[in-house]
Amino acid sequence: MSASRKVVKKALGDMAFNCGGGAINWFPGHMAAATRAIRDRLKLADLVIEVRDSRIPLSSANADLQPQLCRKRRVIALNKKDLANQNVMHKWIQYFDSCKQDCLPINAHSRTSVQKLLGLVELKLKEVIAREPTLLVMVVGVPNVGKSVLINSIHRLASSRFPVQEKMKRATVGPLPGVTQDIAGYKIAHRPSIYVLDTPGVLVPSIPDIETGLKLALAGSVKDSVVGEERIVQYLLAVLNIRGTPFLWKHSNNRKLEGIQYESEEKPVYSPKDLLTNRRKPPNTSDLIYIEDIVTEVKRALFVVLSEFQGDVEDENNLELLIEQQFEALQKALKIPHKASEARLMVSKKFLTLFRTGKLGPFILDDVPDIAPAS
Repeated sequence: MSASRKVVKKALGDMAFNCGGGAINWFPGHMAAATRAIRDRLKLADLVIEVRDSRIPLSSANADLQPQLCRKRRVIALNKKDLANQNVMHKWIQYFDSCKQDCLPINAHSRTSVQKLLGLVELKLKEVIAREPTLLVMVVGVPNVGKSVLINSIHRLASSRFPVQEKMKRATVGPLPGVTQDIAGYKIAHRPSIYVLDTPGVLVPSIPDIETGLKLALAGSVKDSVVGEERIVQYLLAVLNIRGTPFLWKHSNNRKLEGIQYESEEKPVYSPKDLLTNRRKPPNTSDLIYIEDIVTEVKRALFVVLSEFQGDVEDENNLELLIEQQFEALQKALKIPHKASEARLMVSKKFLTLFRTGKLGPFILDDVPDIAPAS
């Protein structure tokens, strides 16, 4: 284990949000049924696209399905690459290469990205195509990694590349985990006929490692209500502090952190919905400036508290004290009334939205495993 990973593990230790909150498990009834159905259909699949979240390349793998997936032709698609730190991503590619596992970072919304993925899939199926008239590709993954978005992007590409005669169906897409609850098949090509199965996101019945559960919750693969937004944000702040991320913000964007330039006589009411992309109408310039100012205020608040903190962030008690101070600073930065009955919950929800929409910058939360030297 690298020195940095030891520091993180030592600092997290027995902190309340880590162990005090209990194990993180989310396995509703439909997941049990879906897992059984996925196992049955995997036996028939010619290739599997396993979609993972680029920010958690290992934590977003379903451990219970891995033995079966490892025996199949498989491509690991690391989705949401636009939210991942590209300086670290190349190390993950090297890691998967060392494991002799095909892996491709993608953005499921990008036509070019999906074309590259389909090119790799066709290459992997080249031998089978010569002797099979019908091929089955399965798309699997934990909840909310973007499987249905990928399916819909594949549909759009297929409709322009192949003479698909019947009207194509679209997979249901939503921002919350658990939207897809049935296994549905979609024909994407003729000669040979290629079908893609979109499957529900399924987790393991019990997540043995609490930090893995917190990472899944932070990425949105576990419902916030199962873990609690405040607990998720406590974990996120712990990681940011241990890594010294606020200092990196100061270094990379010194001018903005010196002070907010934009002032308005009447600022709009801030809502997490303001941060979500609206594809139906062009963005309002003043709203974009306001959101940018909110992000700058948040970054500056965390930087100031961390830079003035005299304790040791590697000590769990000191780290908890620091996080409490940062919650107060975030409440001011996000302009949440001090006496609001659910102030901490409001802080947590808004801060989570900033992270999940990439406003705080790109991250990869998992550490790259040590690569064993070739014998």
